[in-house]
Amino acid sequence: MQPINTLDDFFTRSGADVTLYHMGRRVTPCPRDTLVDFENGRAPWPEPWQGQARLAAVFRLGDMPDPAIWFLSLPLDEQGFLSPAQRDAFVQRLLETLGQSAQQTGDADARAVEHLMHDNPLAFTPETTFQAVLNARATQDTGRPPSQYMAGVNAFIAGRHQDWESLGLQGLADYAMRADASHQQALAKALDTLPIQVLRMLCHCLEHRPLVPELVGALCQRGETAAGQGDVETFCACIRAVGSSRDDQARVWYATLLADPAACGPDTLAAMAGRGWPLLEDGERLPLFLSRLAEEPRSGFGAAVRDLALIPRLRLPIIALLRDAPQGSPLQARLRELTGKA
Repeated sequence: MQPINTLDDFFTRSGADVTLYHMGRRVTPCPRDTLVDFENGRAPWPEPWQGQARLAAVFRLGDMPDPAIWFLSLPLDEQGFLSPAQRDAFVQRLLETLGQSAQQTGDADARAVEHLMHDNPLAFTPETTFQAVLNARATQDTGRPPSQYMAGVNAFIAGRHQDWESLGLQGLADYAMRADASHQQALAKALDTLPIQVLRMLCHCLEHRPLVPELVGALCQRGETAAGQGDVETFCACIRAVGSSRDDQARVWYATLLADPAACGPDTLAAMAGRGWPLLEDGERLPLFLSRLAEEPRSGFGAAVRDLALIPRLRLPIIALLRDAPQGSPLQARLRELTGKA
């Protein structure tokens, strides 16, 4: 019988019914093959966050009445591959806790599985929006109904009631994950009428999925309005909300913002890096982003660049841009500071 060396080995050999989700930069489905290749050293983690591969494993073992959820944060090396020591220790603890029954019969005690997360160095607690979005995605993916709160959000967006303070985060997350094209178009029309608090929470849910062009355009316009009013929080929420959408309007908006030094404060740059990194994968936007990052003294340049460079599709372009930084440029000056060169 083959030994259990990886998390995927455990899920396979125990017969677990498991669904994986990225939990670092955004909440999105994580194909099983992504974990397999990552754990076996064949590929870096595609969506790293602060030097970690964060994922949620939603699974059932044996006759567990409700699925267990593990939130795991696996450390990465400097190239974005798994640093396996802590993973190996967790797998060993897993086998010791459950004994050999998971290998032989697939029968495991639910309480033992849950107990593994206590005092586990790999465990983390996602922030509340991530938890709400994960719940919304998981219920949708398994064909279960949304929370009771989504009906109120639907009614509010449609203008059928005005009690926005009764809208819960879970209802907004359910709405954001389940909104089809027609619902998104309706939201685009209602966007200017939403209270700021609702708009911001909804943006933080929408950032985890691509959006239809009408909604992308409305969010870009709403963000511009917020910028004109000095509302940095709403402005950045809109930047984040369109970050997963490859629509031309989002690309143009990012390019326009990056072309304006006054628009590129530390919050703007953090929003782009944290949620809009797919839009930075561009021969013009990426070098301009790095230049703005270097020009902004509050940007945390070193940490931001290291974090972005762990994203596989950005790693080589960033390295090339840093290597070829123009003589006397802010980018070269920042690099000299980091390396300690005169």
